[in-house]
Amino acid sequence: MPKVIDPREEALRSLDERANALKARTDRAVSPMGEMNASSQAYKILAELLGGVLLGIAAGAVLDRFARTGPWGLIGGVLLGFALSLFMARRTANRLMAQAKAEEAARVAASKARED
Repeated sequence: MPKVIDPREEALRSLDERANALKARTDRAVSPMGEMNASSQAYKILAELLGGVLLGIAAGAVLDRFARTGPWGLIGGVLLGFALSLFMARRTANRLMAQAKAEEAARVAASKARED
């Protein structure tokens, strides 16, 4: 005698399949940045900003000490360090934005591929 399919079991199986399909569509791919989240990226940019200025201060102080140029080495070092830190922070931010755009494009392409 053939086994009778319970409509509740069939409904549960169908619901389970739809839930798995929804999960597959909405799961995010692992970022190439790994577990680096927004706050750690912000701290990295902050460290680049502060590091450039502190490096400029140190270089200017060393120049003032050995060349006896008064405060001009320190002033120039701060300005150069600030410019360097802005350049590095902008480069990091541009790289992060490019990665985010690439991840979004890959996510959109994957969702379109699954729909087809």
